[in-house]
Formats: sequence, C-alpha cells, structure tokens
Amino acid sequence: MKNALMLSGLVTALSSLPAMAQELEIIGKPVDGGWGFQPAATVLADQIHRLDTMILVIITVICVFVAGLLVYCIVRYNKRVNPTPAGFSHYTPVEIAWTLGPIVILVFIGAFSLPVLFQQQEIPKGDVVIKVVGNQWYWTYEYVDHDFAFDSYLLGHPATLDEGTRPADADVTPFVLDDAMRAKLSDAGYSSDEWLLATDTAVVVPVNKVVVMQVTASDVIHSWTIPSFGVKQDGVPGRLAELWFEAEKEGIYFGQCSELCGKDHAYMPITVKVVSQEAYDEWLTGAIDEYAGLTQSFKVASN
Repeated sequence: MKNALMLSGLVTALSSLPAMAQELEIIGKPVDGGWGFQPAATVLADQIHRLDTMILVIITVICVFVAGLLVYCIVRYNKRVNPTPAGFSHYTPVEIAWTLGPIVILVFIGAFSLPVLFQQQEIPKGDVVIKVVGNQWYWTYEYVDHDFAFDSYLLGHPATLDEGTRPADADVTPFVLDDAMRAKLSDAGYSSDEWLLATDTAVVVPVNKVVVMQVTASDVIHSWTIPSFGVKQDGVPGRLAELWFEAEKEGIYFGQCSELCGKDHAYMPITVKVVSQEAYDEWLTGAIDEYAGLTQSFKVASN
C-alpha cells in the first residue's frame, strides 16, 4: 500500500496542491521571535489559551505576594532592626492560612480546568472521521466514511521526488534546504518559511464541522498535534485513541510529530487545510476517484 499510495499521492499533490495552497492563508505555524501561542482556530484552543492566561495571573500574584513577604521579613526582622527575636514555635492563624489558601486556589483552578479537560476528552459524533497512523517516518490518513487512504510525507522527502513528473527533482537533495528545494516548495505553493512543515499531501477538512481523528501507530509511539487546534494525541501501536476539533477559520495549519520516534523524527510534519464545504466536496470527489481503488485493492490483497 505504501508504494502504491506514495506514487498516487505524488501525482495528486503536484497537480492540486499548489492552487489550494495559494488560495488559503497560512495561519498555524511557528514564527521567528514568537513567544506566545499560535492563533486559536478552535474552541478547544481558545479555552486552553484563556485557562493559561488565568493561571499565569494567579501564579504571578502568588510570586509577587511571596516575594513581598520575603522582603518584608528581611527588612522588618533582620538582626540590626530586631536584635532580640521572639521565641515561639506555632502561630495558628498563619498555619491555617497557608493550609486553606493553597486549597482554595487549587479548587478555583480545578473549577475552570476540569471542564476544559472534559470537553477535550468527550468525543462528539464526527461529521468527518479520519484514521491517522504514525509510521517511521510519515503519516497515513484514512477517511473511514469514504474508504480511501493516502500517505503524507515531508515535502522534500525521497518519497516525494519523482523526476518523471517533475524533472527538476533531479537537483533536489533530500532534507537539505537549498535553491532546488526552495523551488520545489514554491512549485507546491509554499515558501522556504514552511520548510520542514509542508507535506506533499495534506489533510483536508471542511470549516465549522466536527472532525474526529482516530490515532494509532504501526511501529513506535508517535504523536499527532496541531497547536492552533489545541489538540495532541499519542499514537500507540495496538491502541486506538481519539481527538476532535472544529476549525472555525479557513487556512493552512501545521503540526509535527511530538513524540521522539527515531532518527527522522524531525521530518514528520503535519499539514491540515481547512476549506469551505464546497471546496471540501470538490476535493473529496477527486480524492475518492484517486485513492479509493488503491485502498480496495490493498484490502483484497491483504485478505
């Protein structure tokens, strides 16, 4: 399946990817000098960002309060100012305060964090269901409701080089960002800023629809994540886990395998394109025509 889907994916990626990439805004990716979160594109990500901000405020207040107490004690009770220290071993009001205070703070944080956690873990019925399999070192996506699948490689991986389809691939050195690789990225609708992020074949989903990802792996533990969606799930061989998201804005979003999985771990990017329902339906029709036969052939051969 790997080789058949790889060759088919190359043809489809080279013919359809550039137009779609140029039409969509690239939203979810790292930026130079960035020190905050990527833009939130789902309710889940927005809630995570809000929760993080709330906790940041709480811990800042605690740190300032504790530092203030330290400064006060240093100034008020140093040996010069207070040559004769008081002698006592217990002070009940303080002991009650430092016991109840953290309890109240933790309960307050829990009241806001647990609903966010439950919303992530309670998987709704998906409008689109995709099974994602982590492999060393590429991803396989199966649109289970439509019975087709394809492999997704880093753009510039040896599997994406086909001199017969694109003669300029003869000058491309895998995993090296040179002029030939920049030209390949440009032909696919990306810039050199998306190097190590762009894939030859992207996951395509409709905007404002619930997407359920069934995550597993074929060899070692991988992890599928899109920061702008606020989702991350380990793919464990022999187990099937789930995550969900509902993207609210059309665009291109990137992620990377987030579990150390071997020597080419750095070359396992994830590209998700969120498009309108009309564009998704058009893409789906072409994808079914392109991939469904290969998937069926593979199943027959396996049986």
